Amino acid sequence: MTTTKKFANGLTMPDAADIQLKDIVKSLPTECFEKNNLKALSFASLSIVTAIIGYLGIIYLPWYCLPLTWIFTGTALTGWFVIGHDCAHRSFAKRPWVNDLVGHIFMLPLIYPYHCWRILHNHHHLHTNKYEVDNAWDPWAVEMYAQASPIVKIFYRAIRGRFWWIGSISHWLLIHFKLSNFAESDRKKVIISISTVVIFAAIVFPTLIITGGIWSFVKIWLMPWLVYHFWMSTFTVVHHTLPEIQFRPADKWSAGEAQLTGTVHCDYPRWVEILCHDINVHIPHHVSAAIPCYNLRKAHASLKENWGPYLMERTFSWKLMKEIGNSCHLYHPEHAYQTFQSVK
Repeated sequence: MTTTKKFANGLTMPDAADIQLKDIVKSLPTECFEKNNLKALSFASLSIVTAIIGYLGIIYLPWYCLPLTWIFTGTALTGWFVIGHDCAHRSFAKRPWVNDLVGHIFMLPLIYPYHCWRILHNHHHLHTNKYEVDNAWDPWAVEMYAQASPIVKIFYRAIRGRFWWIGSISHWLLIHFKLSNFAESDRKKVIISISTVVIFAAIVFPTLIITGGIWSFVKIWLMPWLVYHFWMSTFTVVHHTLPEIQFRPADKWSAGEAQLTGTVHCDYPRWVEILCHDINVHIPHHVSAAIPCYNLRKAHASLKENWGPYLMERTFSWKLMKEIGNSCHLYHPEHAYQTFQSVK
């Protein structure tokens, strides 16, 4: 029997665990799934133009403008990643080869091997918030943490606290270049993607150093890349981490609950949302990864109308990051999370 709850508007709605993902998808307007080549090209062009503007600022503006130009350029590059992200979900273009080509191009400056990320990220979508199966910011069990080496404990505490912004770098480095993480059938594509970024780095990095020294490499590539990873880490941790969001074991996991209530919509400054193509409007993307980024707001409005009481919505702030960093440490089967202090 379906369990129900009563909300302030008087409607009786089922518990989240009883909601079927297919019913959520059916509630969305069909136009949310429509691909528009002009819009896709417009969003891609916006990322190209803003990145060019950012790099010109880095090169030609006075040195004291560098922090601002780094932030702007790194945020624009995050938009490049979002274009690649849509390609990985086949929501950028109708033809698979176009998605793969554009995805490789837009992830090249980030040294992200496209197919490696696509395969692992699709695993995250299939198993969102499934304990010990999801591969994005899943919390450790107390026992796992207790058995870790002192150095590993220090690192885990750091990325679960004030150093969350390095989490994306470790994720990029540790899992995307390891062939054993991929099925034999995917190895050929994986090797192509890894080879592509290695060749790109082997050409671009020495060129920057030869023409302008180490500082040129740091100023033009490294600093914007670090800003990009700040946003990637922030988006990823905020999208699925709040004190009340539970990771559930496989036998108690529900796709409808995980994608609707285990995913967070977070409002950022509008310029960030524009440069990053509304990746923060994340709940509809988890309900269906087939929704292109330019249709996410339409889809979110529909979800609010039909499923509003279930949605998690926040506004980005230091207070929010402190809330996550102070309490969302280790897995707890009943209370979602427990702190490091509570298990000493």
